Amino acid sequence: MQKKLLSGLFWLLLANLIVKPLWILGIEVGVQNAVGNSAYGFYFSIFNLAYIFNILLDLGITNFNTRNIAQHPQLITKHLSGILSIKLLLFVFYLIVTFTVGALMGYGSDEFRLLAWLTVAQFLNSFILYLRSNFEGLLLFKWDSLFSVLDRVLMILICGFLLWAPKFSIYNLQFTIYHFVYAQVAAYALTAFLALVVIAHKAKFRRLQWNWRFFLVILRKSAPFALLVLLMASYNRIDPILLRSLASDADAGIYAGAFRLLDALTMVCYLVSVPLLPIFSKLCKEQKSAPTNSSLIIHHSSLQDTLRLVFWPLMLFAMGTAMACALFAEPLMNLLYPGRGALYVPAFRVVIFGLIPIAITYIFGTLLTAGGHLRQLNIFAATTLVLNIVVNLLLIPHFGAEGSAWASLTAQSFMALAQLLLAIRLFHLPPATFRLPRLYVIKELSRQIFEKD
Repeated sequence: MQKKLLSGLFWLLLANLIVKPLWILGIEVGVQNAVGNSAYGFYFSIFNLAYIFNILLDLGITNFNTRNIAQHPQLITKHLSGILSIKLLLFVFYLIVTFTVGALMGYGSDEFRLLAWLTVAQFLNSFILYLRSNFEGLLLFKWDSLFSVLDRVLMILICGFLLWAPKFSIYNLQFTIYHFVYAQVAAYALTAFLALVVIAHKAKFRRLQWNWRFFLVILRKSAPFALLVLLMASYNRIDPILLRSLASDADAGIYAGAFRLLDALTMVCYLVSVPLLPIFSKLCKEQKSAPTNSSLIIHHSSLQDTLRLVFWPLMLFAMGTAMACALFAEPLMNLLYPGRGALYVPAFRVVIFGLIPIAITYIFGTLLTAGGHLRQLNIFAATTLVLNIVVNLLLIPHFGAEGSAWASLTAQSFMALAQLLLAIRLFHLPPATFRLPRLYVIKELSRQIFEKD
């Protein structure tokens, strides 16, 4: 399992560390600089509304599917046929709910036009994530790595042309925020089609199956995952929505600019968690099926060794990067936003330290999810959401984007600490779990990555 973990991490990190920085620091920054803070803040707040309700497109099916296929790979053909049908029905439900909320928030024609395209983009992105969950469950990490970056590669090519090529052509196009959204939809659509072709071949998929009993069973099993994703998306993404309501589009744009680098760095933590979920799921299944006095006590050292293998590298990355970014906040912001960097520095110096609790959450939240402890995680997430809203309401009127950054850091820290303490208690993790792994173990496992199983 440790060999599989290192192999998965290698390919995911290699692909994403090449592509994602170009996307976030090149294209997204280029777009915000091209359209301005107000236009980008307008887009970012509506994007986050569409993102929060993204869970209605999935209802926890993706995380459930990764865990389930990892434990029962023989079910992939049956589940793929049925779940694809569910995804189409959920898209209709998502459209109804999202547009209803938009109407209740007083959206006009401009907001609804942008929201319509963003809902299509969110559906395609959710569809890709579900298809990738099948690759992850089967431990086909090379395919997963390819489709984790293909959409961004396509967006970089399209947006790069729209942003810079017109300067050297006779068309002299004026780049708007809608061009950015159109590029996302086109890239997601092509990536979803190619991923579907590959996984359909792997699973010997032939046709959709409309089985209402199967739908209800899957939705019932995935419901706790759905609630968890909804609550986590809410406390992670509600800040710019509250900023736009309590302050202005410009404040939301400043927060978006300060948040961008954290969003890019968080991708490293997320990528570590991708192979962790199926691997933790397999370890938990093997432990539960083994003869033991308690299904919660881990007698074998595999889980502890796996945790030790990822904990300190990720924590050293998170702590070192957060401190370095805070120390060099001003030159970093001036590099990203020439002439306007000072606007983002106060919020950035606060929000960047959220990388540390986020790293903890991606490790121990993934372990608790694999172990099926969804009830406790949902309680923690609901408490975190309330905490985030309360702190935002208290601080935004006085400190604007910086106050929202403090609210985000407070919420993330609470969630991380709660998950860490719960994992230690439930899995009886000894202090040795948090020691640095022996270097020769990492070297030996790394040597075996390219060897055949």
